[in-house]
Amino acid sequence: MNRLPLTFACGAYDRTEALRTGEIRPEGIDLNYIAIEASREIFDRMVGNHEFDCAELSSSEFIRMVDAGKAPFVAIPVFPSRAFRHGFIFINRNAGIRTPKDLEGKRIGTGLYTQTAAVYIRGHLQNDFDVDFSTVKWVQGAIEKAGPHGQPATRPLLQPVDITENESPHSLAELLARGEIDAMISARRPPGFGKNPDIVRLFPNYREIEREMYVRSKIHPAMHVLAIRHDVYERNPWIAASLYKAFNEAKDWAVDRMRVSITQSTMFPWHLNEFDEIEQLMGGDPWPYGIEPNRSTLEALILFLHQQHMISRRMPVEELFVPLKGLFD
Repeated sequence: MNRLPLTFACGAYDRTEALRTGEIRPEGIDLNYIAIEASREIFDRMVGNHEFDCAELSSSEFIRMVDAGKAPFVAIPVFPSRAFRHGFIFINRNAGIRTPKDLEGKRIGTGLYTQTAAVYIRGHLQNDFDVDFSTVKWVQGAIEKAGPHGQPATRPLLQPVDITENESPHSLAELLARGEIDAMISARRPPGFGKNPDIVRLFPNYREIEREMYVRSKIHPAMHVLAIRHDVYERNPWIAASLYKAFNEAKDWAVDRMRVSITQSTMFPWHLNEFDEIEQLMGGDPWPYGIEPNRSTLEALILFLHQQHMISRRMPVEELFVPLKGLFD
């Protein structure tokens, strides 16, 4: 039987390694795995030019497309990238910021106001710490170099927000170090963190806060979702179930490797101890796919997008994904 060739753009992650190497092959599909380190490049090429048959895609960008009724993609509940975000709020220690409420009225840098990491961070701060962002002045640009963060085809916000582009010759990280912005929320740590004593975390105890939030809410922020070009899916709707099954198998393959205790799969000395603790905390699966295990996470993102005037309604989670012929939870 001939396999359907599909191009797939994604980072080179442990949970997808078996798909990249061909150790696991989706049924009926010849998957051409294109490993690209910079996720913003993947998003810009996928959204701007539809270059790939399927790819990891920004969760917030996809949900905004669905809300606008103009999504050229469909999605399955596979989340190639996810990350707790309380540890990605950085401040200049001379800016007078001691508590989350002190962020009000400040100049805050971010890669993109609409990027999923920023949406989750603002959502956590607003709903758990009562931060009012209406007086914040946002500066948008690249973290590690001057200029913009990629070339996103962003949709307009439903209500105006005070956002300016960083047109200085400095990166956002440099502006933070210079005190020209007071804080920064991002998907990555600024290069000066750990070297420049003026750049510190808002939450030094971020792991405690993230763990408490997960225990309380079961939110494990999903940064990216697996998107398939709508025209490709319409011609071959069976590929959604095939990809979903294969991605689960690849993730389980990676988890099994992490459990091996004879020769560790990573260079971190207490990796196995950490893994045991995480498995116990997360019920045996630290990275679940599917709707039900991720309902709280996805409903939180939809709520945050609505609160931040990026979508017009709080749609049901099921509306985001195509049916998988009985493979859903």
